[in-house]
Amino acid sequence: MSVRSLKASALVLGAALGLAAGPAAAAWEPTKAVTFVIPAGTGGGADQMARFIQGVIQKNNLMNKPVVVLNKGGGAGAEGFLEMKASARDPHKIIITLSNLFTTPMGTGAPFNWKDMKPVSMLALDQFVLWTNAEKNYPDAKAYIDAVKAAPDRQFKMGGTGSKQEDQIITAAIERHTDGKKFTYIPYDGGGKVAVQLVGGHVDSSVNNPIEAVAQWRGKQLKPLCIFDSKRSTHTGKITEDMAWSDIPTCTEAGLPVEYQMLRGIFTTSGATDEQVAFYVDLFKKVMATEDWKAFMDKGAFNETTMSGAEFEAWLTEAEKKHRELMQEAGFLAQAQ
Repeated sequence: MSVRSLKASALVLGAALGLAAGPAAAAWEPTKAVTFVIPAGTGGGADQMARFIQGVIQKNNLMNKPVVVLNKGGGAGAEGFLEMKASARDPHKIIITLSNLFTTPMGTGAPFNWKDMKPVSMLALDQFVLWTNAEKNYPDAKAYIDAVKAAPDRQFKMGGTGSKQEDQIITAAIERHTDGKKFTYIPYDGGGKVAVQLVGGHVDSSVNNPIEAVAQWRGKQLKPLCIFDSKRSTHTGKITEDMAWSDIPTCTEAGLPVEYQMLRGIFTTSGATDEQVAFYVDLFKKVMATEDWKAFMDKGAFNETTMSGAEFEAWLTEAEKKHRELMQEAGFLAQAQ
């Protein structure tokens, strides 16, 4: 082949490669407002976190389109999950999840499963704390449990979010250590309302998440007795004049060997493409990198475990199995389960 032919061939090949490459395709971004579904009532931990995230995204211009929060807490959150299931082809919807991701279909028979959505990211694991009214002045968890043991059956009232959900699961676990005595469990539609009822003396205790009762703790209205984790919180900043989250003993330390933590995760609709899921994974990485997020984690004493992709799906599979065992042990499974 002549030198002229070689040059001509090189030019043709270069042009072909240029055409093949073309301009880089823009990564997917929302083309309209993103609906952020909350499968719970207002004022609770999920609601507070979702609305906080909405503010962080707006404040830091992390998206070109707005985020609109939508509470769909009916049926122990089934309303919100069924909304996502019915919107399978709409990637402009995301949902914040808590343990009702597992407990609601298991306890009510509602026709959905976490696999009806696409997992995006685990943002954190939320803690649970045994709270009492500060005026009752129980010195520690042991003193409170001893009072439950000494009282007539069901005299003590435990307030919680929903029925056959995480708060009632923890209550059932506590009852394994009260010498056969049961609580009268009173359900409310959000952790914020539970805290108000405890302050008002309408219930004797709660197992609210830290963020759901921190304002009342600061206000010296509620008292934390123990945290349902295997180890104390790592958050050492003072919340009250003399106490940090890290000063609260574990329930096991206090003679109540019960542990439970709850998912705070993000899902999108089942029809979302890998590119669309990747957009949301990246979005929430940016949220979690902000100073505001770090302060929010401290305020709420969160376990800052995060994951996405195959690791998150494996965690969900195992968590579903554990919740089925807990629900079965407590007698909370729907008859069809």
